[in-house]
Amino acid sequence: MSQKLERLIQTLKDVLGEKLKSLTTDLGEVTIEVSASDYLGVARALRDHADLHFEELMDISGVDYSAYGNGAWTGRRFASTGHLLSVRHNWRLRLKVFADDDDFPVVDSVVEIWPSANWYERESFDLYGIMYSGHPDLRRILTDYGFVGHPFRKDFPVSGYVEMRYDPEQGRVVYQPVTIEPRENTPRIVREDNYGDVGHG
Repeated sequence: MSQKLERLIQTLKDVLGEKLKSLTTDLGEVTIEVSASDYLGVARALRDHADLHFEELMDISGVDYSAYGNGAWTGRRFASTGHLLSVRHNWRLRLKVFADDDDFPVVDSVVEIWPSANWYERESFDLYGIMYSGHPDLRRILTDYGFVGHPFRKDFPVSGYVEMRYDPEQGRVVYQPVTIEPRENTPRIVREDNYGDVGHG
């Protein structure tokens, strides 16, 4: 591990203290996890503290852990993960927070701290259903206005619930239940024990 990375880790521990639920390093990248109740305060400290100075938010994404590790995951289901950059110190950080309620996931919005979070949080809301408390304009950004559900959740059907088509008789676009027939997507080499054997195809 480089001295620079060690300095970042020590600074995070000194500044954030017990607010750090976890701190991990993998492939030269530092990830910290904080509780939902500490999220806004930690984000502000990461931006404003002179020894950290993460002035730029690069990205925020939602994560659904319900199928993580082939179903072995036992923690909270939904997380919001932000990627931060300090131009002054030339280091990066991943900030992760889990929503406390799996049925109605809510975390604080960081738009007031990093304005670039606006559309990222809207995307996370649209695709994962994570609510960002305090967001100035939380509405769908990628799916249609009448879209039902959140398509990046692990329990969302691959074919969706409805399909859209133009109806020439009505002269408009209409929604109808999905008419796609389910099909086998598993390759034959996986589903057939004798696939490739001489005399068996």
